[in-house]
Amino acid sequence: MTFKFILYFAVTIIVIWTMDTININTLFKKNVNPLQAKIFYFLLGISMIYLVTNFIFDLITSVKIL
Repeated sequence: MTFKFILYFAVTIIVIWTMDTININTLFKKNVNPLQAKIFYFLLGISMIYLVTNFIFDLITSVKIL
C-alpha cells in the first residue's frame, strides 16, 4: 500500500506540472462562470491522477515486477 501512495504522490506532481501548460481560457465558451471552469479543471486533474496511477499500478502488478 505504501508503494501506491508514493505512486499517487509522484503522479500528482506530474499531472499538475503537465496541466499547467494548458491555457484554460481557450478551452471554454465565452461568458462561462469562472467557478464552473475551475471546478471542471480540478475534477479533470483528479480523474487524471486516479486513472494514471491505477494504470501504472495495475501494469506493474500484472507484470509481477513488484
